[in-house]
This record gives sequence, C-alpha cells and structure tokens, in this order.
Amino acid sequence: MEAAELKAKLKAQIIEYLNLLDFGVEDIADDDQLFGPKFGLDSIDALELSVLLEREYGIKMTDPAEGRKVLVTVDTMAEYILANQAAA
Repeated sequence: MEAAELKAKLKAQIIEYLNLLDFGVEDIADDDQLFGPKFGLDSIDALELSVLLEREYGIKMTDPAEGRKVLVTVDTMAEYILANQAAA
C-alpha cells in the first residue's frame, strides 16, 4: 500500500474509531497534531488508536513511550505502519 493511500485510509479509520462525527477525512491534515486542541483527544483515544493499529494492521504497541512517538500525526502513524509491516 502506498503512503498516500494509507494516510487516507487511516484518516477514515481515526474518524470511525474515535467517533469524530464533526470531522471529515478532508479536515485532517497529514501533519495535524492528533492530541492538540483541534481534535480534543485524550488518553482513552490513545488506547483506541492503539487498538486500531492492532486490529487493522496487526501491529501491537506495548511501550507507552513508543506510542507517544507514533500517535502524533497521521504522518507518524503511517510511517510506523509501513516500517513495521515491511519488517513483519
């Protein structure tokens, strides 16, 4: 899967998993801070994003520090998925 295709899919999944009904895929930029003021996400949402990675991409994150580096933007999530799927 190409990075651009993955990012578009991720945005739709983030909206679905986090129930962000006020946002569309076009409202999320690749480099938007997911845990900044724009989306109002919290630690429960971080858990949901971890579940998304595990369910949809078979990637299990066990280190909270790793999660803080990965769950920053759509860009960082896509890079992590591509790197870890290639390694699998």
